[in-house]
Amino acid sequence: MSPASPVSPASPFLDLPPLGAARFAAIEDRVAALLHTRADVIVMQGEALLPLEAAIRGAVRPGSTALNVVTGPYGQTFGGWLRSCGAEVVDLAVPFTGAVTAAQVAEALTARPEIDFVSLVHAEAATGNTNPVAEIAEVVRDHGALLMLDAVASVAAEPLYTDAWGVDLCVIGGQKAMGGPAGVSAVSVSDRAWERITANPAAPRRSYLSLLDWKERWTDAGRSVLPHAPAQLEMLALEACLDRIEADTLDATVARHRAAAAALRAGVRTLGSLSPYVVDDAAAAPVATTLLTPFSLDATTLAAALAARSLPVQSGGGALATTMLRVNHYGPHASLETVLSVLTALAEHAPGDEGFLTAAEKAWAEAIGD
Repeated sequence: MSPASPVSPASPFLDLPPLGAARFAAIEDRVAALLHTRADVIVMQGEALLPLEAAIRGAVRPGSTALNVVTGPYGQTFGGWLRSCGAEVVDLAVPFTGAVTAAQVAEALTARPEIDFVSLVHAEAATGNTNPVAEIAEVVRDHGALLMLDAVASVAAEPLYTDAWGVDLCVIGGQKAMGGPAGVSAVSVSDRAWERITANPAAPRRSYLSLLDWKERWTDAGRSVLPHAPAQLEMLALEACLDRIEADTLDATVARHRAAAAALRAGVRTLGSLSPYVVDDAAAAPVATTLLTPFSLDATTLAAALAARSLPVQSGGGALATTMLRVNHYGPHASLETVLSVLTALAEHAPGDEGFLTAAEKAWAEAIGD
């Protein structure tokens, strides 16, 4: 007689009840509320590059003309996807140290009246800048083009009014200001965007990139039967993010991110040994602050030293790797404690004027409304 097989210990990550269609749909509805939209919202099982590429490949048809606003690396990525869809792409590139203006977008649209699609990043965490979406969206709407917005780094860190602004495709991810996982994302799709996607013969079908498959098999079918097995852990984590934001309130969450950026920038300016990469405060993203290090200090080495102390710091990418420091004060790190800890560590490696902590605390209080 063989011995009984040992029973595996219970695990909160493995022994989970099924995630049904009703709960999945309820999470989508809560994401829609976060985006201030009544449009269809599709939660997708992958990092936010999935719905970003799906939105472009669904809405952009061969032979069309697209305006691609480039204020950082993600704008560069979108340009490649747009060209691979067969579109003629007009790149509107501005220095990564600031933001694009609505006037610049209007000028580009006037010069090319045939433009029918505009891609824009709200906040570029990699460069630390943010764009004035409300003003830009008004210009795009008046022109008649569709607007796709990458709000992955801005959702829960900045105001985001998808319907009021007229954003047709709004993509978010859970891994930044929402404080959640990278493996789940979402896109809201306006009626105008659905019309464009449905009329596009090149839109993906029977594909992981197909928004139309989601529409037909899930949204239009009453969201009663999931078309796939959901990524349960990621969905539960997304639900937990929404719980936390709702408990704290979205306004308070946005205020914390704004205060973290203001405090860090004030502290750095007072310290004086480093300087903000994005010069104008109005163009600075609340989700992350990028800093230029002095020539005598390698940013890669400094980032490694701070990261070893569990501080949310990394070096810049590409050509900026040795001269840019990126402080990710988002999610749970959108706090005065994190800002003061980062500033204290920076002062140890790049000493400067005293009073930087006081300046940071004052800026935090002013931004948070205390």
